[in-house]
Amino acid sequence: MLIGYRARLGRSMTNGSLLLLLHAHLPYIRHPEHIDFLEERWLFEATAECYLPLFRMLEGIAADDVPCRLVFSCSPTLLSMWGDPLLQDRMHRYFQLQLHLAECECERTRSEPEHDLAVFYLERFRRNLADYQRWQRDLIRPLVQLHDEGILELWTTAATHGFLPILRHDAWTAKLQIQVGVDTFRRLTGRSPAGFWLPECGFYPGVESLLKEMDCGVTVVESHGILHARPRPLSGVHRPVRCPNGVAVFGRDPDASSQVWSSQTGYPGDPWYREYYRDIGHTLPVEDLCGFPVDGDIRTPTGIKYCRVTGETEDKALYDPERARLKAAEHARHFIDSRAATVREVDGENLHPVIMAPYDAELFGHWWYEGPVFLDQVIRGLANRTDLELATPGDILERNGIMPVAQPSASTWGDKGYHDVWLDDANDWIYPHLFSAAARIRKALTLPYRPDPLHERLLVQALRELMLAQSSDWPFIMKTGTAVDYARKRVQDHLTRINWLLDAFAQPTFNREYLNALETLTPIFPDLELPDLSAGGNI
Repeated sequence: MLIGYRARLGRSMTNGSLLLLLHAHLPYIRHPEHIDFLEERWLFEATAECYLPLFRMLEGIAADDVPCRLVFSCSPTLLSMWGDPLLQDRMHRYFQLQLHLAECECERTRSEPEHDLAVFYLERFRRNLADYQRWQRDLIRPLVQLHDEGILELWTTAATHGFLPILRHDAWTAKLQIQVGVDTFRRLTGRSPAGFWLPECGFYPGVESLLKEMDCGVTVVESHGILHARPRPLSGVHRPVRCPNGVAVFGRDPDASSQVWSSQTGYPGDPWYREYYRDIGHTLPVEDLCGFPVDGDIRTPTGIKYCRVTGETEDKALYDPERARLKAAEHARHFIDSRAATVREVDGENLHPVIMAPYDAELFGHWWYEGPVFLDQVIRGLANRTDLELATPGDILERNGIMPVAQPSASTWGDKGYHDVWLDDANDWIYPHLFSAAARIRKALTLPYRPDPLHERLLVQALRELMLAQSSDWPFIMKTGTAVDYARKRVQDHLTRINWLLDAFAQPTFNREYLNALETLTPIFPDLELPDLSAGGNI
């Protein structure tokens, strides 16, 4: 299938190309010191509602021999958690608890209007558990398989999703984030990334030099990163540009984004879709949750939701999966027709417009329950179109088309388009501490002698703690106010550990048991090595 599909792409039989990119990321959350930890469930919920359904859907696409090319960008933290035996066991238990709860719900609702939905969730949870066991609890397996079958073009991102436009003030740590991200992706997947997703779509002039050093020759920027480029490309976002150093940059199409993302006009707000916030974990008495874990007084979602969006009202109607599926198919047709209309509007002589449409992967299934159905219908709907094809940046670049040379401008896909989300009164306190910690580590790395293996472990662990503290998730959470106490504590804990590690590094002896404990708590990046900063900051 792949050879034939690439051949069709190479002949440019269509008028334009749609490039769908799903960015999969979660912060590294692992707490072996607790039997059950609330924030670990972010991984379990996203896997149950987004990634398992997406991988199932794509397997069906492959089985039906439907031409499909998607970009899937997966963060090293998410890959590391998927491959972690502790989290695999806990995720398996979570799926079992969901299944048991659905069985209880089938009994509790036997004479209630929700009964058919309880059966619907029972079958869904059975399928999730069966697939997770089929993939031997390791979701890197289906990811790589879909890549090898030609369905996915795999990209990576920064090691812990550090926000590079701010980290560039400690340039060596920005480079470390990129290098460790690429190295970890290669180690865990056995494949080289075809491109690099800049965390939060955060571009700054100069980051392309770091990407080129890591053999990552293609990335994506927010639309104004292209529209404000110098010189400004005549084709706007509908044609990639090359930076002066040769790195290819695609610009996000604003219309394709708003139709899906907008909370006011986007598809997920349709009244027939499932209501995200009405979960039985928040409404039923605890005794009716059949052992599903409750975190003290905090009621947590179970994945069983009986209501649909309905509209701007607290009185929600019952969810109808079949009506929602039909609505997703309708929206998929509208999405395709809208993209084809864009191609007709901007198509010029030998231009072959491209429409880059990147999204957070969790939108599809987790936040928007019907999202995987929508994607399935978009993929199948494009299979027989003659005016619009599904392609990837790699496919476009293989055609060797001439691209304009331009320097993209600083930009992000956050609110207001720049740094406001990650540099705000709610979170700006973290950066002086991050810069101070990075400076202390750098000083230790530039000593005129190499430390002994035991003291080297201290510095390696300090680098892990620094990268974990640099995650863009923590300032984002502080800004949005969703789990502020946890985000603040994570940053503070990593900074405290860095100080201890560097203090211990200056001593001939130290508490080895504490170092062992830190390495056990955060076994991410097991092959991390000390960078060489002796040549003016180069790694």
